[in-house]
Amino acid sequence: MRLTSARLCVGRKYELYSMDWDLQEELRDCLVAAASYGGPIALLRNPWKKEKAASIRPVLEIYSASGMPLASMLWKSGPVVSLGWSAEEELLCVQEDGVVLVYGLHGDFRRHFSMGNEVLQNRVLDARIFHTEFGSGVAILTGAHRFTLSANVGDLKLRRMPEVPGLQSAPSCWTTLCQDRVAHVLLAVGPDLYLLDHAACSAVTLPGLAPGVSSFLQMAVSFTYRHLALFTDTGYIWMGTASLKEKLCEFNCNIRAPPKQMVWCSRPRSKERAVVVAWERRLMVVGDAPESIQYPWRAAKDSYLVPELDGVRIFSRSTHEFLHEVPVASEEIFKIASMAPGALLLEAQKEYEKESQKADEYLREIQELGQLTQAVQQCIEAAGHEHWPDMQKSLLRAASFGKCFLDRFPPDSFVRMCQDLRVLNAVRDYHIGIPLTYSQYKQLTIQVLLDRLVLRRLYPLAIQICEYLRLPEVQGVSRILAHWACYKVQQKDVSDEDVARAINQKLGDTPGVSYSDIAARAYGCGRTELAIKLLEYEPRSGEQVPLLLKMKRSKLALSKAIESGDTDLVFTVLLHLKNELNRGDFFMTLRNQPMALSLYRQFCKHQELETLKDLYNQDDNHQELGSFHIRASYAAEERIEGRVAALQTAADAFYKAKNEFAAKATEDQMRLLRLQRRLEDELGGQFLDLSLHDTVTTLILGGQNKRAEQLARDFRIPDKRLWWLKLTALAHLEDWEELEKFSKSKKSPIGYLPFVEICMKQHNKYEAKKYASRVGPEQKVKALLLVGDVAQAADVAIEHRNEAEMSLVLSHCTGATDGATADKIQRARAQAQKK
Repeated sequence: MRLTSARLCVGRKYELYSMDWDLQEELRDCLVAAASYGGPIALLRNPWKKEKAASIRPVLEIYSASGMPLASMLWKSGPVVSLGWSAEEELLCVQEDGVVLVYGLHGDFRRHFSMGNEVLQNRVLDARIFHTEFGSGVAILTGAHRFTLSANVGDLKLRRMPEVPGLQSAPSCWTTLCQDRVAHVLLAVGPDLYLLDHAACSAVTLPGLAPGVSSFLQMAVSFTYRHLALFTDTGYIWMGTASLKEKLCEFNCNIRAPPKQMVWCSRPRSKERAVVVAWERRLMVVGDAPESIQYPWRAAKDSYLVPELDGVRIFSRSTHEFLHEVPVASEEIFKIASMAPGALLLEAQKEYEKESQKADEYLREIQELGQLTQAVQQCIEAAGHEHWPDMQKSLLRAASFGKCFLDRFPPDSFVRMCQDLRVLNAVRDYHIGIPLTYSQYKQLTIQVLLDRLVLRRLYPLAIQICEYLRLPEVQGVSRILAHWACYKVQQKDVSDEDVARAINQKLGDTPGVSYSDIAARAYGCGRTELAIKLLEYEPRSGEQVPLLLKMKRSKLALSKAIESGDTDLVFTVLLHLKNELNRGDFFMTLRNQPMALSLYRQFCKHQELETLKDLYNQDDNHQELGSFHIRASYAAEERIEGRVAALQTAADAFYKAKNEFAAKATEDQMRLLRLQRRLEDELGGQFLDLSLHDTVTTLILGGQNKRAEQLARDFRIPDKRLWWLKLTALAHLEDWEELEKFSKSKKSPIGYLPFVEICMKQHNKYEAKKYASRVGPEQKVKALLLVGDVAQAADVAIEHRNEAEMSLVLSHCTGATDGATADKIQRARAQAQKK
């Protein structure tokens, strides 16, 4: 049906579905909530409005937009004041006590939250569900005539709005507005309007409002929250911007009775503004034209209006219709006697099918005006706004016909429209029941539409759409299969093994599907064994382990972590096990997992030394226990007695481990510590914690040669090592006289070349030459070179007839100074070669 009136061009109303739902109650006796974008309809019989509550409990029923039942449940909670759908198609049920119950599309309970203690104490008089860019919100009017709201039920933050001065009764009407990304409340008290924000209550005046208004009876905010309409007791409808700063128009409908419903009906980016007003037996469409569109409405008494992005859905017990402004392209093509390019092209195509020559005449007319491209575009655009497939096909055939006469018309828009219409026709089907328009579909996006099909458990259709549109697997088929699997695990009448096998057969190694997410859903449904079976298909250990820990299957989690080879993952499980098990069970678990035990020991070495000791004791690992006590003697003990005691414990452990060398070495260290303490007491200075060699060296440096020799005898230091220590210490003291005496005390077990080297290191060539003469023949050349006597070194090398020694001397010959020596060596070499 097409409706037009002067400048007001609201358009047409067509039937979406013939409703076959079997309603037990009249719509007027129910709380009704219908979701936008062709969403579901919720009905709850409202016995609480009657003077005496009904003895039977009401039933909450959820239907698709075509009237197909989705859920039905007996209401067992408290009295409900209002119903509404969130943007995610969750049903919000606002109870009288301020508790909001949230249900899924199929009547499954999701969660609940409270609107605060003040709402609980004063009860709820009225409530509104509204939508902002942040999410879906709830606004509450309490019995104390105060407002409380939350702009996002997903992230609940309650705001108590300021009090309206002098408000003694409920406002005649109120609504929520969204300005500057903040939710406000607009309410009417008699002839006055008040705007509540988070800080203040402000009185507002509507610009251009007709005089004589004593009360506002109804308010309506547009779908986009940009425009506002108010119905007054004088029968006037004021329309303006939601900011209340600009008036768009005002209309006198000459009806003073308050309307049952009032909603906006406008198309995005359209300059037309219209409001649909419904009374008991009349529907009126008003706008900025002097006349309205009125017609008797037999079903008005039991009908409901649902505002949409580009129109209004109207459903009753028998029908579901859509009223909207005719899009420009459709109006241009279908208006009477239209000469628009699209209209001519449509006629040309029809005549072509009849094999009439008029097709050529229409086509030539379009081409002469140079409007063939525009005509094709008009037909494509108009096809998108048609609801019936036959009309869509007719317009698309006309567009395809026109394209044949264009050289460079890009096919993308035509192909895309064909795809979009095929998707829209599929979801508009009666059994699916999502009557989206083209504008709504584009605003909603294909991803959200797929989500809504998944919510309705229409997995095959969603997958077909993904495959048809060739969406990437991660965004399309994989995501839908994952949702299907999450639904599958909730079917408790099927065995765990069958469910796991079915899911694996269907999903396989599909990219983008996480078996751990599906297993988490199974665990959330109380099916732990199914979750474990599903985790077997998860290739990523990092995803398996956290869920196994959450399920308290820590030992299995440890095995999986070890299999992964990820040490960080193993440490995570170990720390969890440590907190979960008692000490004995924890250690026994570690004994069965050598890799985990080794890693835990490494952790304990740095963090928990006492635990490390307990581990060694439990395993009777005396070797490591001895090493632990040795480290502990230095790290933890400062007193010499405590250190010696710890070393004694270490020695005992080494004996038990049959490591006599380590035990003897530990006992020697104990003797050294006692001796160092005695030396500190008798001589002063710092001896503790020095090594044996450093202790001997310190004694020599302090002039305690006899004590040093006694210490060497006590600890069986070899003569060679003692001579090296004494040589180094005396040279460091530059006590050359004592060093000479020491060299002559007996034959040096290390030879005399070290004496030469030490003296030259201290830059004392004089002393070095004393010992060079005493160096044995095999090291004589090296000693002479060290003291710089190249000539004598050459003589010795020639005498020894040693090629290596002669080469060494030659390498030390420099410049003219040693030229004669070098010649001498060369001659000796030549003679040796002749022989």
